[in-house]
This record gives sequence, structure tokens and C-alpha cells, in this order.
Amino acid sequence: MSIKSTVILGLTLLVQLSVQASLPSDLFYNAGVVEFRSSAALTSAGRVNDNLNGYLDILASQEAENLDIVVFPESTLNSNDQATFVPDPQKSLIALCDDAEDIYHNLLKQLSCAARKYNRYLVINLTEKELCSSVPEDPRPCASNGLNIYNTNVVFDRKGQVVSRYRKVHLYGENKNSTLLPEYGWFDTDFGVRFGHFICFDILFYTPAQEMVDKHGIKDFIFTTMWFSQLPFLTAVQVHQGWSYANDVNFLAAGSSNPLVGSTGSGIYNGRKGIIVATMTTGVGQRKIYTARVPKYQTAKLRQKRSVEPGVISRLTKPNIFLKRDYLQNYESVVVDLSKGNSLKQDLCYTNTSFCCSFDLKWQSLALKENSVHYHYRLGVYDGLRNEVAAETNFLKNCALFSCVGEDIMDCGKTYDVDTDVIFENVTITATFPKTTEGFLLMPNSLRGDDLMPVAVGEFEWSEEVTKNNQIKVRHSLNTTISNLLAFSIYGNYYDNFVPVEGDGAATISISLLCGLMALLLNYIL
Repeated sequence: MSIKSTVILGLTLLVQLSVQASLPSDLFYNAGVVEFRSSAALTSAGRVNDNLNGYLDILASQEAENLDIVVFPESTLNSNDQATFVPDPQKSLIALCDDAEDIYHNLLKQLSCAARKYNRYLVINLTEKELCSSVPEDPRPCASNGLNIYNTNVVFDRKGQVVSRYRKVHLYGENKNSTLLPEYGWFDTDFGVRFGHFICFDILFYTPAQEMVDKHGIKDFIFTTMWFSQLPFLTAVQVHQGWSYANDVNFLAAGSSNPLVGSTGSGIYNGRKGIIVATMTTGVGQRKIYTARVPKYQTAKLRQKRSVEPGVISRLTKPNIFLKRDYLQNYESVVVDLSKGNSLKQDLCYTNTSFCCSFDLKWQSLALKENSVHYHYRLGVYDGLRNEVAAETNFLKNCALFSCVGEDIMDCGKTYDVDTDVIFENVTITATFPKTTEGFLLMPNSLRGDDLMPVAVGEFEWSEEVTKNNQIKVRHSLNTTISNLLAFSIYGNYYDNFVPVEGDGAATISISLLCGLMALLLNYIL
């Protein structure tokens, strides 16, 4: 070994020894999620280099010191023309930092070295390529270049080895392939935590996300995403908190940061205890790591001991962000007449179904000044397939109060950028939901207009009770006074009415919901 190599190795060991790694016996681990704005460089290679350097700068930063695991977001590293092969960790564990062959892209090798240098687990998302000839069991047609292209999570351990690889199952508007059979991504760590991981649109489906909770008992999850927020029920942090709370799991979400086209939202969540840290950024976006000390889910005894520091939320001064709108015109809805008294009790059922919701509202009497700006509100019920265009969909049951900027239903799902005069003192929603054999998830869902954050855990009450006829009676109640409320609902996601999109393994391109903007934006962003 040369003197130069010996010095480099010695310095690497010194860096590793200086990092205080968590132990299996610790009640907490230290995590970071990165909100990352992709490069605007003119060439594809230039964008990849800029993004990679941005990743490496964050990993080397003081904010990232002493972290056990760092997560970067979806589709902010490379694109189809800079795709890379990724080793299969089920066949062998490879530290790409040591790999002398030219098979793998330089970005993989550098990130492998960074994971080793800083002695931490590293989760990235990238565009992967695979030879169709390597999967002869797949009967579907292959592209003319002989390659499958995947949206893939890659996990490095502290040695720089690839220990997990997951290819996105539920594509939305992406010019990518899906695997013949769904894949599952999970890995074990040296600090005693098993992580499951999945990507963006996967969160709305049973396999693999919900299945890892229900059938495999995983309690810590990693979510890489390029989420495109939709009012009033599917903005990013709103969805993160709802999924984490309903499943009572730790949830590490890293989001792509380009608010001007609707993409932002990162955070770390501790199940029924809510947000530890979260952000919805504005304007041109950012490259920033958000860190937290995360309580472990291990045994009932340890869970009693765990505690969470008060949540840290990055507030928006103005919601300078593009927001999509749900198809609220398909809801059965009624106007809340705020000028008549200060309370309302009403039952509302969805057309031609037996699904009904009960609402109990109380608000402060309005004393609006002339030309005052205020939200109008509606009660809404929906029972049917989610409105998706050329993509997979499943069944939704939703009881909701939501805001409007006018009296017409088409005015709903839109926002003002100023505070309003409507103050709610109570919102209570109750409904009975059916149990199904193929799984479902009932989530508390809410959104505030001042910061595009959900109502904090502790400011609402949530209860579920199994009835004599084996249904679930749910109560969701606001227990604080709140203004600028955009949504408050019981959001029931049902997986047994899953409807797949037709295709040959590659998703149909669309410009509709959520991740569907990705295909149109990818060339611009990357």
C-alpha cells in the first residue's frame, strides 16, 4: 500500500471514529431527510454533476454530523439518459467505492464512498437501467435498446455496501418500467431498527407500503418522493402525518423541492405523537437537511419510555406554491351558511350508497368588515373510486369539511394568500366505515391555510370503535380554536377495490394527479 493510500485510509478511519453511531440498546436514532432542489444546468451530465455535488455537500455539512441515516428525495439525481446499473443485494453485497469495474455510474461510486467516509446509512433514489436479457422470466416486450428503466431506491450501509434496492411499483406518469411482480424494500441496521421503504405514489396502495405494516410488522419507514400537492386532502405533509398517525409508525419523508411547479414537502414523523420536524417550502425551493432524534418502536416497555421533543415546523410566509385541485364537484356537498347563527349539526349521505357522515360545527359569529376576505365552507361526502386519469386507482370513503373561495363548488379547493375572518371553535365528524378483507386505512386528514400544515397532533381527537356488526365507528374532533382552516376530514383509503392501469409494464404518461407531473417535468428539472 502506498504512503498516500495509507494516509487516506487513516483519515477515513479518524472520521468514522469521530461519528457517534446509535446502538441497538439506545431508545433513539438520529435521522436526516433532505429537501432537495434539482439542478437547472443545461446539459444532462452537468445536471447530474451538480446534483451529485449538492448531495455530497449536504453529507459533509455540520448539520449532518452524527446522523445514523440520511434520506434524499425521488428523481433529483439522474435521468433516463444518465441511468445506471445497480447491484442486486440479494445476490451479493458490493461496496461500489471499492469496485474497479466500469459497470456502475460514477455517482453510485461516489455516494458509496460518502456513506463509508461519514459512517452512516444513506438512502438515495435514482434512475436505474437493467438488461432485459437478465430477466428472461418476464414475457413482456422489451424496449429496442434492450433495457428496462426503473425508478429505484438504493440503500448504502456504513461500509458503503448496497444493502437494499427497491423498484417503484405504482408508477404515475413516468416513462419507466415496472417489475413483473411487485418488489418489497426493507433492510436491517446496526442500531436495531428495520426500515421499510417505498416511493411517492406507492403510499396510496396496499402493496408494498401498507402490506409491510400489516403483514410484516415494520414500524419505521422511508419515503422518497417528488410529490405534487393537491387541495384539499393530498398535500405532502398532510399525507405524511396522516399515514404515519394511522399506522402509528415512524416515517422519514424526503421531498423534491420545486414549489413553483407544486413539488415540496419533507419531514420526520413519530406516529401518534405526530411531527418531529417538517417543512413545506416556497418559491424556488431549497437544498437543506432536516434532522431529528427519532424514538424507536421496539417493545411495549420501551414505547412507554419514549418521548418526542416539540415539533419543529418550517412556516410559509406566503403559500407561493402551485397547488392542484381535487374533483370536489363529484362529492355530495352542502354549503355551510356562516351568516345563520354559529353552529350546525347535519347528516349527509353519498348518492346511491349507504355511506353517511355526521357533522357538528361551531364557529365564532362573523363580524366581517366591508370587502372582508373570508373562506366559504362546504360539508362533503364521497364514496367511490378516486379520480385518476390513465393511472391505477382505488376506493375512497371521505367525510369532509372543506373551504372554498366562493359559493360555487368549483370555487372549492383553492386558497387565498391572506388570513381570513372565519374561526372554528369545534369541528366533529363521525361515520361508520366497513371492514374489508383486502385492507384499508382510515386517516385523520386536515390542512391549515397559513402554512399548508395539518392540524397538529394534540389539537385533534381521534377514536375508532368496532361495532357489533363488525364495522368501525370513527370520530374525528377538533379540540382547539382555529382560523384559516382548509380541510378537516376522515379519509378512508380502501385497497380491495383496486383498479390497475392497462399497459405492458411501463406506466401511461399523464399530466394528472400528484406524481403525474413528473414525466413532463423531468427533463426540465433534471
